[in-house]
Amino acid sequence: MALLHSLVRLCLLSRSHEALNQHLNTLNGYSLWTLVPLPASHNVVSCRWIFKTKLRSDGSIKHHKARLVAQGFFQVQGIDFDDTFSHVLRPTTIRLILSLALIFGWCLHQLDVNNAFLHGLFYDEVYMEQPPGYTNLLFPQHVCCLKQALYSLKQASRAWFHCFNFFLLQIGFISNKADSSLFVYHSTLRIIYLLLYVDDIVITGSSTSLVH
Repeated sequence: MALLHSLVRLCLLSRSHEALNQHLNTLNGYSLWTLVPLPASHNVVSCRWIFKTKLRSDGSIKHHKARLVAQGFFQVQGIDFDDTFSHVLRPTTIRLILSLALIFGWCLHQLDVNNAFLHGLFYDEVYMEQPPGYTNLLFPQHVCCLKQALYSLKQASRAWFHCFNFFLLQIGFISNKADSSLFVYHSTLRIIYLLLYVDDIVITGSSTSLVH
């Protein structure tokens, strides 16, 4: 029995290590940071790994997931963050758009964005410790100068919203004045509504082809 428990533990450790490497490769693909010496008298944020096991509908393990998160509670206002407010979709807006889709028989598509917060650009000077277990042996005292947002930073949600908002406006959507998380696209007699709730998106409209 002890041998069985040891084998299971080794198997889980192996899969967790694989999940760590996979997520770190994703972060490196985004060029999320550069290693630099810590500037004098500047704040440095620590980070840690979060592990999660994704299950199938029958309860079996689908895959192991790892995510690097910054410990944003170490951030200091005025040094590595200022504004943190980000728009959140109103429940009444969700009910209204879903009611329209039901009345007119429109198709509904729900999706989310992989690694959404990693797309958010920000201009605050944020320094973070190197990921636990992945310290660069050539520069062990260096820190990560972040160029894009990371999960759990105080301004991460705001940075992502501004990034996605800018993209939608560039392709012809209009942000609704009553609810900034509702985006509308008009094309002759066709219309599309896009609802954004953090990284979850619902799209519906009068033309299925235009929605796609």
